[in-house]
Amino acid sequence: MVGKGIGIDLGTTTVIIYVSGKGIVLSEPSVVAKSGDDGRIISIGSEAGKMVGKNPRSVRVIKPMSDGVVSDFEVTEQMLGYFLQKVCGNSIFKPHVIVCMPSTVTNLEKRTILDVVTKSGAGSACLIEEPLAAAVGAGLDVSHPFGTMVVDIGGGTTDIAVITMGSIAVSSSIKVAGNKFDRAIMRYVRNKKGILIGEQTAELIKKTVGCAVPREVEIAMTAKGKNYLTGMPQSFEISSGEAFRALRYPVQKIYEAVRSVFEMTPPELAADISSQGIILTGGGAMLYGMADIMRRKTGINAVVADDPINCVAKGMGEALINSSILTDNGYDYKIREEVVGIQHEDI
Repeated sequence: MVGKGIGIDLGTTTVIIYVSGKGIVLSEPSVVAKSGDDGRIISIGSEAGKMVGKNPRSVRVIKPMSDGVVSDFEVTEQMLGYFLQKVCGNSIFKPHVIVCMPSTVTNLEKRTILDVVTKSGAGSACLIEEPLAAAVGAGLDVSHPFGTMVVDIGGGTTDIAVITMGSIAVSSSIKVAGNKFDRAIMRYVRNKKGILIGEQTAELIKKTVGCAVPREVEIAMTAKGKNYLTGMPQSFEISSGEAFRALRYPVQKIYEAVRSVFEMTPPELAADISSQGIILTGGGAMLYGMADIMRRKTGINAVVADDPINCVAKGMGEALINSSILTDNGYDYKIREEVVGIQHEDI
């Protein structure tokens, strides 16, 4: 192929871009800030991310991705066009792009992703399922007839897949992941302390004292919010024990989904997973104790992959080098004209 090969992890919270020969070159929030008056773009990515929860009424802060799929076509196109220009510069060649997708997206959602990527400046685009890319990016050899389970906990979705012979045998995707962790903390602080906090504060609490299992030594932190009744600023303390209670329900939904995938998995593949263990990837895998709770609830060893946030992007990078990862699964590049002509049942 002529032109650059690019892998895009088009996440609900973060866009990560891998360029062949260079590695990961961009990691920025999936956020766009626009003028509320004329719709003019003010900033995209990192600068727009700083405005979340702090924007004036004259500025709209938009998150165009929701639960792993495109929720605002026009804004996603503008965001991707900006990022592609940022990494490709003024190259006369349009890049060939691989984009990841949740394992259970509909054909209409697949077409929408291909549409927005090719309209944003890609010469051609190809889709790959997130858990397959994550497995490859985690350094797993998935080409053999041996079952491997990957649990990719992103911002909008958690994708669970059993992979064998380079393909997905069983999969499931639930809309419970990092964003739901943040909202659970926001809800807990409001209900138990009478204080309103924003997404950035909730994320800081999650990263600092959050846990999927009780910590051996309890820790605490001080944060700031707004008193629900008086509307005045107020500081408060939150402990790791409180964060554990806040996160218990969304964490439970994830390990229950993993157990449901096991119920659908053929016995021989389940036996393979039992001996090899479960691999956790994605930013949500970094929540303290996530591997522990998975071990306790499934009875199977679970480990967090090295550099879990970037596993999907690295996997797409490997697919740019080893095209059999794509062709063996029936994935192929489509140019803009082909995407426009695609019928839903053709994807």
